[in-house]
Amino acid sequence: MAKMCKHLAMTTRGTTQGTALAGGLGDGRPRTVAVLVRDGVLPMELGLVHQLFGSARDAAGAPLYTPLTCALRPGMVDTDADFPIRAPHGPEVLAGADTVIVPASHREDESLRPGELPAPLAEALTLASSARRIASICTGAFVLAAAGLLDGRRATTHWLAAERLARGFPSVTVDPDVLYVDEGAVLTSAGEAAGIDLCLHLIRRDHGAAVAAAVARRTVVPPHREGGQAQYIQRPVAEPESTSTGAARAWALTRLGEPLTLAELAARASMSVRTFSRRFRDETGLTPVQWLTQRRVDRARQLLEETDHTVDRIAAECGFGTGASLRGHFQAGVGVSPGAYRATFRGREGSGPRPRG
Repeated sequence: MAKMCKHLAMTTRGTTQGTALAGGLGDGRPRTVAVLVRDGVLPMELGLVHQLFGSARDAAGAPLYTPLTCALRPGMVDTDADFPIRAPHGPEVLAGADTVIVPASHREDESLRPGELPAPLAEALTLASSARRIASICTGAFVLAAAGLLDGRRATTHWLAAERLARGFPSVTVDPDVLYVDEGAVLTSAGEAAGIDLCLHLIRRDHGAAVAAAVARRTVVPPHREGGQAQYIQRPVAEPESTSTGAARAWALTRLGEPLTLAELAARASMSVRTFSRRFRDETGLTPVQWLTQRRVDRARQLLEETDHTVDRIAAECGFGTGASLRGHFQAGVGVSPGAYRATFRGREGSGPRPRG
């Protein structure tokens, strides 16, 4: 366990909902995604990993990932439904995996404490010490926390369990509002469906926005879901306002190249700036400025993949104004420069013509 913690601690850390590029891209071999299931696993969480990673293809139609299901020992595993599943592999496949994903188990997760993982689970995670990254879905975050992998990091989990995670693991900074948190080598996501957002994010991180969008289209889900868990958290008193900021967000997406102001966005929602800002945060987990910056960076990624436009032109079309501004925001949000991003992902599935020369 100490070996795994040291290995993961030495890797580059990202930011909440960050998009740092992964290393080792373009080797032509499918990446192994090992899903470690335990008794009480949620079938949806297991299925979404296989569906999303299993449908990722390169421009020639070749698979980009090989998803494998493993358990602490091969064989039948109980689920939280009225049927079991069969895990064909034991924990040995974790040793050769590129990515390890730990779905929730409602039987044991919230009872875990720091450093108190059951021996078989601790041994399985030790086998995963060579993995490039490890991620959890829902309360699987408790497993990573108990293993010490979230110490000093930001993390999330299902909003119903967030307070318990924060209380039980005070060395972890728990954000209950977001859909997922990317800390580089360690990622966590919120409740079941947020696993979809996490998987698409990992695919996007590995192979670019076009490949992730193609997977989303095949699965009939949005490539990037708006908002965070904040909109689902049950509050003791209902909000008096019934108006949503959704229309203002939709309007802003068609005008990313314009110098939008908070006052303009609030006016589109027929709210005061103060009310709009509060409602916006409740619905998305972000401030309007943070959200707008992320959407502009998303648009810049698309243009870098699909067009020959210069960085200055892309900056203008995305609302950053200057190439220097775009480079700064892109580096902060994606982890590399626009030029490095284009060099990595140019020509992937769904991209436009290659740059001339």
